[in-house]
Amino acid sequence: MTTNNHVSLQDKICLVTGANAGIGKETALALAQMGAVVVMVARSPERGMAALDEVRRRSGSQRVELLSADLSSQASIRQLAADFSAKYDRLHVLVNNAGAVFMQRQESVDGQEMTFALNHLGYFLFTNLLLDVLKASAPARIINVSSGAHQGGRINFNDLQLQQSYSGFGAYSTSKLANVLFTYELARRLDGSGVTANCLHPGFVRSEFAKNNGRLARLSMLLLRPLTISPAQGAETSIYLASSPDVTDVTGRYFVKKKAVKSSAASYDTAVARQLWDASATLTGC
Repeated sequence: MTTNNHVSLQDKICLVTGANAGIGKETALALAQMGAVVVMVARSPERGMAALDEVRRRSGSQRVELLSADLSSQASIRQLAADFSAKYDRLHVLVNNAGAVFMQRQESVDGQEMTFALNHLGYFLFTNLLLDVLKASAPARIINVSSGAHQGGRINFNDLQLQQSYSGFGAYSTSKLANVLFTYELARRLDGSGVTANCLHPGFVRSEFAKNNGRLARLSMLLLRPLTISPAQGAETSIYLASSPDVTDVTGRYFVKKKAVKSSAASYDTAVARQLWDASATLTGC
């Protein structure tokens, strides 16, 4: 992993979701090494504790903590925000990283299509619940982990729950497009607040991403393994956006390999972004 040893996040409070493994854990580690107070969020308390112990050991910092939440559950997200706010009155960096792909359609506890619920509505609700503390902490940064797969996404407001037709990778691509649309709309709404919002493609990362999606998905990942990068490499852009002075005032951009690049044409449709925001607000009650 490459980190900027000249960057200090001393006493800055950073929160990373999906921090028990992969790029989330590597991001938490790097931020801890820069002196930040890091709050790791994991769905499994057991796996979260193992990751917490590792990050503390490797970073040499004891100022790393763990909160547990199921980010596909709106009640769990609200409890997570409450648990965080009960302990901290500042938040300088929010890294929305938790996500998954589901090859078979399933629904969350709230009755939402699971990919959309976890990958998009989770980001949307959690971020909105923390906006006041982020604004109070300005300058602050929001980093949304998207994917190059957003290029194949399409928002169909007549079938947001994908009840008419479902494809695992199609649902994933659409959720990642939603991440980009959300980031751009959020940046517009935060203009002048001192809080920036950017998103990124981490690269094709070796991870446990497909482990629960059956033999075909696992075989596909195995065959594609030579094309993948390590979680540490995949975390580099998240770390850069969370810490680099080069992007202090940069907002509403999509990054690949620590460079701002163009996202898909569909991601710049402001009318779709506003409609998605309104639909998401209705679905989450915020």
